[in-house]
Amino acid sequence: MATQQSTAFAFGSFNSFCDQIAMSLCPLVGPNPAIEPTCYSRNIEISRTLIFEPATLVMHIIALIMTAIMIFHIRSKYTAVGRKEIVMFFYIYFVMTIIEFLTVGGIIPTASSVYPWFVAVQTSLTVTAFWCLFLNGFVPFQWTEDGTPLSLWSIRLTSLIMFVITYIVSIATFKNTAGLNSSNPVGLFVLFFVLPLVFTLIYLVLQIILVVNTLDDRWPLGDILLAAFFFTIAQIVNFAVSDKICRVAKHYVDGMFFGTICTLLAVMMVYKYWDSITKEDLEFSVGGKNNMWEIRDPLLSDDAMAAQAHAQAANKPADHRGSVMAHPAYGATGVAAPPMSQQPTQTAFRA
Repeated sequence: MATQQSTAFAFGSFNSFCDQIAMSLCPLVGPNPAIEPTCYSRNIEISRTLIFEPATLVMHIIALIMTAIMIFHIRSKYTAVGRKEIVMFFYIYFVMTIIEFLTVGGIIPTASSVYPWFVAVQTSLTVTAFWCLFLNGFVPFQWTEDGTPLSLWSIRLTSLIMFVITYIVSIATFKNTAGLNSSNPVGLFVLFFVLPLVFTLIYLVLQIILVVNTLDDRWPLGDILLAAFFFTIAQIVNFAVSDKICRVAKHYVDGMFFGTICTLLAVMMVYKYWDSITKEDLEFSVGGKNNMWEIRDPLLSDDAMAAQAHAQAANKPADHRGSVMAHPAYGATGVAAPPMSQQPTQTAFRA
């Protein structure tokens, strides 16, 4: 057992956090020997391989399944605003969960030469996920039209830049190169803790402004506030009370287990919030929701459509003179259907 250090919080130091929870980067930063949690969950052995945090790994599998379902539903909403932008966040979270599964569970041992590189990927994906969510907070304000190359590539390229920067800082810190030191990882601390907190707060404020100022429905406000609530609880159970949870649970689970659950719930509420502020095309609408689409017949002129509207309001047949309904193909009465090959296809236009 490594000698326990002071648990007092110090800016730029991971010591107090590593004393609470077995984060993947704890063996790579701080004093040598590394700080171990004062209490952690029981390990299990499978095929002569020691597996750490088994209950947490089960939650990671559930998180992967739920994230795959959310990605499927997002991709199915072909006409939803910001669909291509928000799905990037869920892709990053999905890959991050896989890497965390490998590092937290000990499937990649801490003594392995590739362990620091995988932890650097995990750290970089974590920061990139928050950055991507932060950028998605601006999409509903239509700073540029969603789904366009400008909107998509601005998120992709800046997310890639954020990933590369975090990765370089992580590796340099772990390897004590480029002027960075694993015993004083201030730069990595800022990237891993400070920036994600700033990104989350700005995203939250932007969404509250969006709901209050532009939407008639206030229910999405509850979704985004629940996401913030679960995210906050995840940080508390991970970094403040993990040892207490571990002792009460008699080492069967620790704070990481509940932190993973709360993080998943926060991500699910982000999805629920996005789903509640977007609308679907008629083909995919469910439950009689109001939609933002108008069906127009491309073969009817504006005057003919106006005549139809007035006729329906007056409860009398519309006069289609000058419209396609007066064409000989519709017969003398103007009510016979044209051949199937000549029937117009309805087209949905955004109102």
